[in-house]
Amino acid sequence: MARFGHAQDFQLSMYETAPLFLNPAMTGLIETKMRAHLHFRNQWNVLAFKPFTTALVSFDVPKGKWGFGGQITNMRAGSANYNALQLLGSASYSSYIDKDKKHSFSLGMQAGFTQKRLEYPLLTFDSQWSTANGGSFDNSLNSNENFEKRAQFQEALNFGALYNYGQHQNRFNPFFGFSVFNLTKPKESFFGSNNRLPMRFYFHPGVRVNVNELFYFIPKVLLYTQAKTVQETYALDAGYYFKGEKFYALAGVLYRKLDAVVLHAGIKKDNMMIKFAYDFNVSSLSSISKSRGAYEISLTWYGKKDKTGEIKHCPRL
Repeated sequence: MARFGHAQDFQLSMYETAPLFLNPAMTGLIETKMRAHLHFRNQWNVLAFKPFTTALVSFDVPKGKWGFGGQITNMRAGSANYNALQLLGSASYSSYIDKDKKHSFSLGMQAGFTQKRLEYPLLTFDSQWSTANGGSFDNSLNSNENFEKRAQFQEALNFGALYNYGQHQNRFNPFFGFSVFNLTKPKESFFGSNNRLPMRFYFHPGVRVNVNELFYFIPKVLLYTQAKTVQETYALDAGYYFKGEKFYALAGVLYRKLDAVVLHAGIKKDNMMIKFAYDFNVSSLSSISKSRGAYEISLTWYGKKDKTGEIKHCPRL
């Protein structure tokens, strides 16, 4: 029987397109009246009988200096249909920290719950090996595992902060974000033990470089820590505006240290943005996976422009 296991929370490669997933402080930080986002990730098709999938939907609106929104995430992995369904409400408060209204700072909180479910009868264990008929696993035999329940509920509480230099006419617009998840370290066990879910930390600095009115690029970093896991991600995004057709062409590359190289591309036109990404596995599994890792699709819809002039501090990520 396995007594210990190590893992980490689900993640996204195009993390910046799912703002409530990245940082609660980004709730409602938009120049439009609303934002709706859909996201889907599929990983390990080549290795797993059932691939790991993440589906996410979020919605947020600005209300003066406040932002309000919500997010639903469903994550599934493995042959036992391990499933994590999370519902979160999100709120933020932002304000300028200088008289010229160039520097803004935002704080955000998220609260909700997570349901985790495991269909453990689909699993097989050493004690279920039968030598009959040449040898095979027999699920009717006793597994000698003491599963207490198939489903559990956990509270979810997250916090975030974000600084942004939002003067659009400037060549450089730096930003720095920090967020922490699982603040209460909720109890997590299908066996009735006192196992606790570790807090997860994100640090995400970067700078938007406005080369001219048509072209920009964004070098950025994402540092992820959870318990003893430390993950480094380095990325470069770029966008070019085609005046005649009135749309942005988007592209970028991301390197997740010792794990994957990610390429992504997309377009942004009017109030819609769609992006597609593919992870090329470069970890120790690459010889088995043939470098095939995951694909992601994101779709964001923005409402009409806010004409009140109150929202001018949104981070231009």
